[in-house]
Amino acid sequence: MVRPRSIPLCIVLSIITCGIYFIYWFVCLTDDVNEVTQEYDTSGIMAFLLSLITCGIYGIYWGYKMGDKLDRARMRNNVPTGSFPILFLVLNIFQLHIVTCAIIQSELNHYTPVQPL
Repeated sequence: MVRPRSIPLCIVLSIITCGIYFIYWFVCLTDDVNEVTQEYDTSGIMAFLLSLITCGIYGIYWGYKMGDKLDRARMRNNVPTGSFPILFLVLNIFQLHIVTCAIIQSELNHYTPVQPL
């Protein structure tokens, strides 16, 4: 089950904790995208470790891959696709990973069922 998250809160917590919360958010986003798309190729922990080992190069590829998965999920749900893969690739090349994560979280929040009060 994908859990909705407040994007501003995630950004603030990432800044306050000097990136520690960002690592958690990155791992959760990867696992949530895998859950929504039903494509379980790389887990969140593995994606983080690969990004760490490759000094961030895998993180650029990760952004492209997440965008591609989200575009395919939109297609399956008859929602017009965007150019998420290219957008995330460019953002990650310019080291704007937090913006990429915010957009991914915004997209995932659409797939989260609304809880009754």
